[in-house]
Amino acid sequence: MKRTFLVFIVMGMCFHLYAQKPRARDLGVPFVGKTGEFNAITDVKGVEVGYSTIISGDGENNIGKGPIRTGVTAIFPRGKAKKFSPVYANWYSLNGNGEMTGTTWVTESGFLETPIMITNTNSVGVVRDAVLKWYVDTDWYSGEDWWYTYPVVAETYDGFLNDIYGFHVKEENVLEAINNTTSGKIAEGNVGGGTGMMCLGFKGGTGTSSRVFRIKDSTYTVGVIVQSNFGAKRNLSIAGVPVGIELKDTLNYKFNAPPTSRRQEGDGSIIVIIATDVPLLPHQLKRIAQRIPLGVGIVGGRGSNGSGDIFLAFSTANETAFNRDESTTVVSMSNDQLMPVFEATVQVVEEAIINAMVAAETMEGINGNTAYALPHDLLIKTLKKYNRINKNVTIKNE
Repeated sequence: MKRTFLVFIVMGMCFHLYAQKPRARDLGVPFVGKTGEFNAITDVKGVEVGYSTIISGDGENNIGKGPIRTGVTAIFPRGKAKKFSPVYANWYSLNGNGEMTGTTWVTESGFLETPIMITNTNSVGVVRDAVLKWYVDTDWYSGEDWWYTYPVVAETYDGFLNDIYGFHVKEENVLEAINNTTSGKIAEGNVGGGTGMMCLGFKGGTGTSSRVFRIKDSTYTVGVIVQSNFGAKRNLSIAGVPVGIELKDTLNYKFNAPPTSRRQEGDGSIIVIIATDVPLLPHQLKRIAQRIPLGVGIVGGRGSNGSGDIFLAFSTANETAFNRDESTTVVSMSNDQLMPVFEATVQVVEEAIINAMVAAETMEGINGNTAYALPHDLLIKTLKKYNRINKNVTIKNE
């Protein structure tokens, strides 16, 4: 199925419309757990996501000119209209060959005070600077005289498809991602910061998922967004099926002239952002973040030496917890009640990574280097071979 990508330019503003594409469940991939309405991080009330996708040029890499295959993703825990409204948060790194700025203060203070931005490895600085300027221009702190702020900006490496040393992410791209933030359905695959990413032997990118569950008499949601750019094809597992081994001779990456590097098979990175409305304190959110690698491992992640596997979890509950001048009263879920949250975390991470691969389309980048999309027909055939297809799904010919 081809992605329909339309661009309308009106008075200098750019609007992107994405046709609905099949997701992993649409292909019959079986998953455990009940999803929210959109099966997305935006099922957590208040969360908004926006993208800036930059695709330009073909052929030989000309540093500074392209080809360009990159972008920016913006995540607002309470939506950008809420302005300064910190949430309890914490982070964890499975393997630290990567970057997520601002995390030392997140752990020290217990709060995430800013939106989360995700881009490519070489654009962390410009994104951070642009966000700081945006704070000033929009009075993000609502009139308060803040003398410090630490934007959270994460990255994965897209230099095998993108002219990464051309530094093509600019302030206007950061503003586009911020201005485009929305709740509801969000695009997946070759969008935003995930545009030029590769995963487990195929094209990777941006993916999302959610779970809804009950703890005693209350219903809660866990949602996730991933920027997926990791793993060796031989380890790809979907619904317990060794898909990577079954498709080992199918559509392998084509590197006509990859950058000179020590990259080994399996190197790469993944950024995972977990959102929930469960009332959790920062130390409990650390526990959530530490469960994220279980979901990554299910699909084939191994925490490679050359991989930046960095994760952050936040809770939108306890909206009045942050106060610089007064003591506050907060609600905290008992540790003995957290198992459903742990389960949901592992489940959404697994599904979001597969959603990213199912949505991603074959992309040719610099020097003709190519990352091929996970072939839907062969995936379905392989799942059927192992009797792991959801038989309640009607699969249409693509």
